[in-house]
Formats: sequence, C-alpha cells, structure tokens
Amino acid sequence: MASRRLRPETLEEHLIFWPIVTTWGLWLLGLLYVVFPLLGLVLAGLGLGRWLGLFDGSRGLVGRPLPVGVIVWCIGMLTMLVALIAGHYDFDLGLGQTLKSSVGWLKGWGLMALFPLAGALLSIRPQLIFRASNMLGLQTLLVTPLLLATTLMNMNELYYVSPLHSLIGAEQVFFIVGGAIPDGGSLGFRIMFFAPWAPAAAFFGTVSFVLALFDKSPFWRAIGVTASITMCVFTLSRMSIVAIPLVSIAVLALSQAARPIIFVGLAPVVALLIGFSEPIARGVEEVEAAFTGARADSSRVRATLQSIGRHRWESEAPVFGHGVVERGPHLVEYMMIGSHHTWVGLLFVKGIVGFLACAVPMLASIVEMIAKAQRDRLARCALGVLLVLGLFSFGENLDILAFLIWPGLLVIGIAARRRFRHPWYRQVHAARRNRDMAALAPA
Repeated sequence: MASRRLRPETLEEHLIFWPIVTTWGLWLLGLLYVVFPLLGLVLAGLGLGRWLGLFDGSRGLVGRPLPVGVIVWCIGMLTMLVALIAGHYDFDLGLGQTLKSSVGWLKGWGLMALFPLAGALLSIRPQLIFRASNMLGLQTLLVTPLLLATTLMNMNELYYVSPLHSLIGAEQVFFIVGGAIPDGGSLGFRIMFFAPWAPAAAFFGTVSFVLALFDKSPFWRAIGVTASITMCVFTLSRMSIVAIPLVSIAVLALSQAARPIIFVGLAPVVALLIGFSEPIARGVEEVEAAFTGARADSSRVRATLQSIGRHRWESEAPVFGHGVVERGPHLVEYMMIGSHHTWVGLLFVKGIVGFLACAVPMLASIVEMIAKAQRDRLARCALGVLLVLGLFSFGENLDILAFLIWPGLLVIGIAARRRFRHPWYRQVHAARRNRDMAALAPA
C-alpha cells in the first residue's frame, strides 16, 4: 500500500519523479544541463497556471496568497537580473553579451526562484521527492563499482562529450560524460558521478543526504544515506565531510530551540566552552590547518582568487559589479575571478546589490524554517537544505549548480507554503477568530 501511495499521481508529480529517477540516463545522453533548467520553467509555469485557475486540478490553490518567503526569493533573483544588466551597461559589454548573460541568469539564479515558486504553487507530496531521491541513490550504489573499475583500469577523465555542447553553446564541462579525474589526494582520483565536477557531486550528495533522512521507510532511508555518503567519500570533498555532521547536529538543535530544556542543557556546555576556550581555539587552528593541508594547492589558489575578487570589487565596481567573470592571472592558474565562492563571486560580478539580493532571501528563509521547524518535520528538511546551501556557498557558485540540486529547492518551496504550527501561533489565531465571532454575534 505504501508504495502505491508514493507513485506519482498528478502531472506535476510525474514531471518531478521521473527526471529524478532517470538522472543517470539523462547524464549518459548529456541532457542534465538541458532538461533540469527547462523543468524549472515548466514547473513554475504550471504552478502559475494552477494558481490562476487556467488548468484543471488546481486543488484549491487558485488565488491562494503566495508565501512571503517565496516572494522574497523571487524579488531577490529579479534584483540579480537588474544588477546584471546594470553591470553590463557600466562596462559597455554590448547587447549580445547582455542577452547571453541574461540567459545564463535564467539557467542559474533564476532557478533559485523558479523551483521554490513551483514547490509553493503545486500540490506535490514531499515524500515522493524523498523516495525518488533515494531510488536514485540505489542506482548510484549500483553504478559506483563500475565507475571505480573503469577508473582503476585506465584513469579516464571522460568517456565522451555530448554533441549537444556544440548545439547549445554552453561550457563543455556541463556536457562531459566521465568517470573520474586524477587527483593528488589519498585515493589518487576523484569520481565525478553525474555532476560536471567532483565537488559538485558532493554538493548534490549532501543535499540528498538531508532528503534521505526524511523518508519514512527505514529501508529507503538507509539506502539514501549510504549513497549520499558514498558520493561524498569518492569525490574527496572536504566541505561535505564537514557539512554532513554539522548540518545534522544544527538541524536537530535548531528544531528544538523553543524548548526551555534546550537552553538549560546548553548552559553548562557554554560554561565549559568559555572555561576551555584557549585549548579549543588551538584545536580549531589544528583542524583548520589539517583541512587546508588536505589540498594545500587548491586552498592557496582559492584564497588568492577570493582576495583578487574582493579587491577588484571594492576598487572598480562596488555597486553593480563587473557584469561577468574574468579570467585570472597565472598566480591562480587562470581560474575565473568570481568563481569557487558564491559571495565573492556575487560581489565581483553583481556588486553589493547582487550580494544582498542573495543574502536577504537566504537569511529570511533560514529564520522562517527555524521557526516552523519547532513543530513541522518538513520545515526541518528545508532548514537542512538551506544550511547545506549556506555551507557550500563558500566553496561553490550556487547559481551554476542550481540545476543539479533542484529537488532541495522544491522542498524549500513546499515548506514555505505550510503554516506555522507552533502553539503560540495557534493561540493567537484562535483568539483572533473568537474575537471576530464575538463581534459578529447578535446583541
């Protein structure tokens, strides 16, 4: 019975379920970078159609107020577009480049609003998303030995590049069908799975880890967690090693923040932290040194890249940014200035306007989900996804990988439409309702 209930029933559920469970097939065809952004447009359009009553099966969604959290994301991402156009105008980049960058915005930052909007407007069962993600995890566990075997035999960086690359004109890396890349780490290689690069696969794996935790089936939950950790291990991602335990603990603590016993329990912990602050500080420095030393060259290049990006933002384009990323010098191995760090990238490309356009929605959503997580299980999942986004934003560009972690963005939208269920909210709502009824009662 449970499996029947989790089969897709509506058009939107079919549009969500099947792309997730066929991710490996889409990867083999080189279609991920095409299908997933297009899916965001289709789902958002379908959601708006349901909301406006243009399609059948709206299930009472017609005219329902949009969640404030989703509205903030939409305003923020539109502000990104304004900053992009202004930056192109300031640096005379031309109409052609502006149109090309606007399309890139739609496939990047635009998806950060479209998927939450679709989640808020469509009747989607979150358990279906969790189950589909875990079914993809089972496939990943089956495929991983094959990827390991081909890697150990010949260390191929890629199998082939999809011909769609030449038709669409996007960067080749998004159309590579590859197994692993050589690496100087402990394994000697890093598996990319179906992502364009290995840390991106770890990003997806960490988001999937959060989704897996909320599947009600112990079997599928175990499958999803195991697959997610497998992806993080074989990508050699330092960020995911930190993110998985940190996010798990943070969600558990923040979702119980309203209980007085939490504060009572934290009091002795805080006292101990204060009393042992000096040895703890030394320990943190040692961990940081080990973390950086694990990939010392990568850490050095990233730090230099961020320093260049911040300096050029402050001195050249503080308000609207430079409009586009630029190739860096030999010192940073010609990496693009504005890459490998969401916040520095936003400052460099879109200035302080773009920085705030992302920071405000993210902080607002985190605060909202913390409040809802006190009583809402789905809000805890959305909070976990948001915390993963926050952590990986310091090592990746969220907009570039939005097409990959879209199931998590959908969950954020679904959680945003749910009402607060905290006791004080219900008491206030009941008091207001009683007052209104008393006012309408005949004298």
